Parts: sequence; C-alpha cells; structure tokens
Amino acid sequence: MSSSVSLLPALPELAELESLLRQAGPLLQQHELGQVAVGGGSLPLLALTLGNPDPAVPAVGFFGGVHGLERIGAEVVMAFLASLISRLHWDSSLHRMLESLRVVFLPLVNPGGIWNGTRANPRGVDLMRNAPVEAGPGVSPWVGGQRLSPRLPWYRGVEAAGMEAESQALCDLVERELLSHRQSIAVDCHSGFGLADRIWFPYAHTARPLPHLAEMHALCQILDQTHAQHRYVFEPQSRQYLTHGDLWDHLYLQACARDDCLHLPLTLEMGSWLWVRKNPKQLFSRHGMFNPLVSHRQQRVLRRHIAWLDFMLRAAAGMPRWLPQGEQRARHEQQALQRWYRRSAGA
Repeated sequence: MSSSVSLLPALPELAELESLLRQAGPLLQQHELGQVAVGGGSLPLLALTLGNPDPAVPAVGFFGGVHGLERIGAEVVMAFLASLISRLHWDSSLHRMLESLRVVFLPLVNPGGIWNGTRANPRGVDLMRNAPVEAGPGVSPWVGGQRLSPRLPWYRGVEAAGMEAESQALCDLVERELLSHRQSIAVDCHSGFGLADRIWFPYAHTARPLPHLAEMHALCQILDQTHAQHRYVFEPQSRQYLTHGDLWDHLYLQACARDDCLHLPLTLEMGSWLWVRKNPKQLFSRHGMFNPLVSHRQQRVLRRHIAWLDFMLRAAAGMPRWLPQGEQRARHEQQALQRWYRRSAGA
C-alpha cells in the first residue's frame, strides 16, 4: 500500500484495509486509483476487486465514505468486506458465487474528507454535487448544490474545471468494472437523513421516472419477499429532494447510452436522526449528527446493514433469474408508477 506514512496512523480505515488485504491473500486484488493531497501529504484511493471479470456475468460494487463526516457509511462497507474475506477461507458456496459474479469495493471514496472530518473533499467540493448533471425545476436551493464558494456547504466545484479527482476515479472504476458488464448493481452507503433507513434509486435531478423502473420494482419486491420484516423505505430519491451533480445519476445516464448495459445504482441513506433522538448529547458533536457514537448502537447498525449488503450481493448474482421480461416487466412498471409516482402507465 502506497499511502503516506505520516497520515496513515491518523486514518485507521486505511490501516484496516491493509490488514484485510493481508488476510485475503491472492483472491482479492488491490487497485490504486490515485492520490489525494491532504495535510501536507497524500492518501491513496484504493479499490478492491474479486470474482469473475468476464463481462457476461453480473457485477456489483460497494462504495462508502463519499462524505467524510459520514464515517459509518465507510465502516458498513468495510465490515461487509471483512465478513466476505473471513468467509473466503471456508465458504464453498461463496466461492461458487464468485465464479459467476464480479465484486468491486471502494470503501473510502473521500479519504481526505474523512481525515479532515468534513463532508467535502480537501478542496471543499461536495463529491455528490460534482457530476455534470443539471437538475430541473424544483431543485433545492442550497442542498441541491451551489457554485458560490467552497466555504459554504454543498459546493459543486468550478463549472468548467471538470470533476474532482475522487469523483472521476469513482466514475472511471464504475465504467471499467461495472458498466463493462451486461448487468450490474452499485450500492453507495451514506447517513444523515431522517428517522428511517432509506434505499434511494435515481433520479436525484428530476422527478421523472427512470427507464428501468420495472427492474427497480422487481428488486424491491424480492427484498420484500426475502426480508419481510425489513425497515427500509425503498423509493426514488426525487421523492425527498432534487439535486444537481449526482454521481449516480451521471453514471446511470452513461449506462443508458450503452448498448446491452443494465445498471441499477442504489444509495443506502441511514437515518441518523434516530441515533440523535436516542442519544441527544450527539447534537453537540459534529460527527454525532451522522454517526452512532454509542458502541452497542454502532454494532447493531453494522449487523443490520451487513445483512442487507449480503442480500444485494446475492441479488446481483441472481439478476438473470429475477429481472422481469415481457408482460411481467409491464406489470412491474405499472405497479411502480402507482407505488412511487401515484399514476398509471398511460397517465
């Protein structure tokens, strides 16, 4: 690992990644996507891959740490990665699954922001407002992204400067490892919105239904059937607010422009207000607004979401079995329009 020695002790997540790589051995491949300058040194952008790289098999990616304040997102992805690595040594069913699945991890998309304890990257840019996607009418005035100053929240960056290094590295990784496959899923883990755990799908820039609404509804249905008591609210992000520059909208649109490419991006938005309600003292900590600070509550959060990430791993491997076709696809689209947009297909 080529991280800065002076910064590594200050960022335990990188030390944990190094330890996981040693445990995994040759089955897990490491890819350095670049370096991020911070604090007089630099931190690496590290991606990890395992499984079958054949474009004919489905692929799934797990991402965390896009916002540096939301450490729990990175911790959930790292904990799931650790659980997979531990199973590699004994779980023959996992090995069989990996023969027909490509798996990608980028647990620390914004290592500089995590090191600084900021939502934005070290240049003050909110990476989830940084893609070249413009929202339509109804975009939230500030939360939706602004170009006035990096000293203000939700800064999108300079319009003509292109994407930040971290945003571009994520997009390049997704295009290379996920969009190169005929079918793929991406899961990006965040925290900080509301009292419920939400699973968001595109769009974030418009309230218009996405072209693969039927596929999203089919995925939601198998989650409901498999985990009947789950507490996730599965919905389009546009039901809550609209934003400029969403990375997953950008990548989904890139996928739609390709022939024979189905890509379903999801964002896990953990409801951090619930942690604050149970422990009001967290209001006095910047990290407490976005992370469970009590140890037993953090462990409970990790256990719950690791189970969902494992479901997503299996759902990706089984995409050829549950993706709707023909009349079934039309039924799913109709049900999705009624469930999430309160209208019928002909409306």
